Amino acid sequence: MRAARFSRFGGPEVLEIVGLPDPRPGAGEIRIKVRAAGVNASDWKKRQGLMDQVLPQTLGYEAAGIVDEVGADVSGVTVGDRVFGVSPYGAAQAELAVLSHWAPIPSTLDWTRAAALPVAAETAARALDQLGVTAGSTVLVNGASGSVGSAAVQLAVERGARVIGTGSPATHEALRSLGAEPVAYGEGMPERVRAIMPAGVDFALDIAGSGVLPELAGLAGAPERVITVADFQGAQQAGIRISRGDTGRAAYALDQVARLTEAGRFSVQVGRTFPLTEVADAHRVGEAGMVRGKLVLVVD
Repeated sequence: MRAARFSRFGGPEVLEIVGLPDPRPGAGEIRIKVRAAGVNASDWKKRQGLMDQVLPQTLGYEAAGIVDEVGADVSGVTVGDRVFGVSPYGAAQAELAVLSHWAPIPSTLDWTRAAALPVAAETAARALDQLGVTAGSTVLVNGASGSVGSAAVQLAVERGARVIGTGSPATHEALRSLGAEPVAYGEGMPERVRAIMPAGVDFALDIAGSGVLPELAGLAGAPERVITVADFQGAQQAGIRISRGDTGRAAYALDQVARLTEAGRFSVQVGRTFPLTEVADAHRVGEAGMVRGKLVLVVD
């Protein structure tokens, strides 16, 4: 099969499409013929050598496609089903991918939007769980307009929480449509939040990694009421928790967003698609922050 891989660390130019042996699903896993695969910041962090030092490395943690092989101890899915899900091996940007968690693709979704769901939904649900966001909570989502941020807004609203979301003024109408009360990020953000919530918020979730963790802790009342998925260095300095998948996955979120999407209560924005062979261009666009919405690779 063809797959995206790099054999040395560096810029997008180190990426190549190579031939690799077809993967096989183990117990509790399935294999899909990939139709689309999401691109995330973790992909270029891997490529830069910021996550681990193993070489060579494949890419891709999420994909959508057609089931073509089912591993042992798997039920409820058969060959030919349309699914989206998570690759535990970081190898979803390929013609074939093994998934450890998956859900049926809602009839309302095409391949590209389905491939944009898994990482955002799981990351957002996991962080909300770790914070303890429930009905009646007030939560500030810093960086609410991106794929993970918009997922966090929608899932928090679904729980019955009141959500304040930071974003540029150009995103405010979209944030309102998702159920958030928008505020502009940047200097003066805490004052703008307090204009809405004078007593502060119950919890804060940092998606943007924009260096405002102390301000978020002030708004939430304590560092332990804040979680980041992006500002690792700032979290260590401020004594704030980092949400990582190695502490347990919110795999249930895949089925949840599938149901919500079918019911018209959850949406995902795809900013741009690229053929698998243009994965380097996808990295360039993603790192430059040139497109709002998820970047997705299409596999023919």
